[in-house]
Amino acid sequence: MISSVHLLRLLLLILLLLLASVTLTFEFDAGISFQARYEAYKAKHAPPPNSLVVTRRPRSPLVTLPGTSESEYHVVVGYGTPAQNLTVGFDAGAGGATLLHCNCKPGAFDPSRSSSVAHVPCGSPDCPLEACSGRGCASTTVAKNGAVISSVTVVTDTLTFSPSTPTTVDNFRASCMEMGGRTAGRSSGLLDLGRDSHSLPSRAPSSPDTAAFSYCLPTWTGARGFLSIGAPLPGPGRKVSYTPLRSNAALPNSYFVRLAGLSLGTGRPVIPVPAGDALMALRTTFTYLMPETYAALRDQFKEQMAQYPVAPPMGFLDTCYNFTGLRKIDVPPVTLTFDSGASLELGIRQMMYFEDRDYVFSAGCLAFAAPAWAVYPAGVAAVIGTLAQETTEVVYDVHADMVGFVPDRCEQ
Repeated sequence: MISSVHLLRLLLLILLLLLASVTLTFEFDAGISFQARYEAYKAKHAPPPNSLVVTRRPRSPLVTLPGTSESEYHVVVGYGTPAQNLTVGFDAGAGGATLLHCNCKPGAFDPSRSSSVAHVPCGSPDCPLEACSGRGCASTTVAKNGAVISSVTVVTDTLTFSPSTPTTVDNFRASCMEMGGRTAGRSSGLLDLGRDSHSLPSRAPSSPDTAAFSYCLPTWTGARGFLSIGAPLPGPGRKVSYTPLRSNAALPNSYFVRLAGLSLGTGRPVIPVPAGDALMALRTTFTYLMPETYAALRDQFKEQMAQYPVAPPMGFLDTCYNFTGLRKIDVPPVTLTFDSGASLELGIRQMMYFEDRDYVFSAGCLAFAAPAWAVYPAGVAAVIGTLAQETTEVVYDVHADMVGFVPDRCEQ
């Protein structure tokens, strides 16, 4: 009679043999081992050298739709000597790095602890303020009752980035703000990636064979993306498509591309986009279109999603469905087509906004809109939000005036 211990050992042995046979069959059929597949996956998603890790701020179930007041994605940089690690958002076209600081609040920059901080004089070309509250480049906002609402002091100090091989930028300008009501969990400030001469890409070392910067925004709360400054351009082994970089006089520090059309699924006519440029946004979640363009996309989407129950709108997102309880969702992908043939195909998480950001089997809305309050500068026909850019490496080759798209570059 076999004891329970011997029976358990026998069952474990049988299970191991079965697993071994499955592994062997998998390796034989695929022609490549699991280890090789894993190494290929790591190589595909490996960030450029000396990249900063990008994380997405955890977000509770939808209460209010995310706006443009605070960045959803963050990196950690050092500022001052010795470097004070600060968690900051990043934006293209912010007009200079802004760091919130308050000596009595954790996570903020404290100028008194830095030996290299310097105050920018009022009237200096480096002072962006129209009026100063003294000899230094500083300004204070006071309420009617005399209480200080906020104050800003423009300083320069040493910025440190690229954690594996630290790179420093001396005399990096920051607008240090003191504000009442700063709450725990918010970022310490905003890092400017725009065309301004004081932005990080403008100040960091670069050459014609490097990108001014590139980023890949993660989808999951726990996933990691990257932000690279001055890294080599994508190599020949990468699938990358480029479109010309454009500019707009109304927003000179921002980056634009020409969006030629949108398509939904296969075999469908391309939806044309009115003549105009598309802003590459980093603090706007959704993609905004002209009313006629959005109406055509919405109508096609509704036609192909007729089998799913409709859900109430979420704010100004008006094309919504309830996927609760389902085990499979078939959604036609949206493809953005740019000048010169470059394209960006959006997966379900890039084209839809879900009530639970980390779970698709919930209420979800088409993440495109044409809100009545949206006013575009002259020559601008669309705004491409961060959701559409997630998991794609967006490469800003400023030397060649091109923007590149490398699909599936960071964790999904």
